Amino acid sequence: MSVESKRTFLPGWAAMILRIVVVVALPLALELLNARILMSDAYLQWEYNRPDFSPDPYGFSTQDRLKYAPLALGYLFNSADISFLGDQTFPDGSPLYSERALSHMHDVKLVTQGLTRFGVALIIVTILCIIVLAISAETRPGLYKALLWGSILTVVVIILALIVTATSFEWLFTEFHHLFFTGNTWLFPTNDTLIRLFPEQFWLDAFALMFGGAMLEAIILGIVMWRMGRRKPSAA
Repeated sequence: MSVESKRTFLPGWAAMILRIVVVVALPLALELLNARILMSDAYLQWEYNRPDFSPDPYGFSTQDRLKYAPLALGYLFNSADISFLGDQTFPDGSPLYSERALSHMHDVKLVTQGLTRFGVALIIVTILCIIVLAISAETRPGLYKALLWGSILTVVVIILALIVTATSFEWLFTEFHHLFFTGNTWLFPTNDTLIRLFPEQFWLDAFALMFGGAMLEAIILGIVMWRMGRRKPSAA
């Protein structure tokens, strides 16, 4: 039986571009995916019910936080205008949010929804690249290597991010806000509702879980890809 010469369905340069996209996109895709998972009522329930979570010195109970925080989170993803939060009041009828907080939450909504759209597009592009590279047995080994190197890059980036989070959280938090918001519109007094609902520990835990979760996922993916890359192709 004669052996016919094989022709690669994907040009080498195109396969290389797809592999580069997978390597570069993987860290950000995992982090954005985990960030979206954490922006959920399930995370709020877990975080607020932790026995060592920071109490509110101004009187919010755990149940108060679980009442108001999901509404603030829901506003970021719904189609309502800022009156969704502006109409919320304390039991005595006074506004729950200051005008400064409402303005900031409007900005946060724009940033959140923009990052969500970007994240969805990035994940879709990454998945499409993986599918195209996985179709052919000739490009599959390159896919395994791309996912392995993407996993390694993710771990390296996240180790650096965790070090910064642990040693310079205030700097990281400040630079994050400077990146997406203008001036000091995101700074509030400690008795502001936003600070009472989302104190520093809330964000420290969220960053640690986002980075730590992505690193664990990358390690598992890297091990799987390393093992698959070492498998010998079956004889035709």
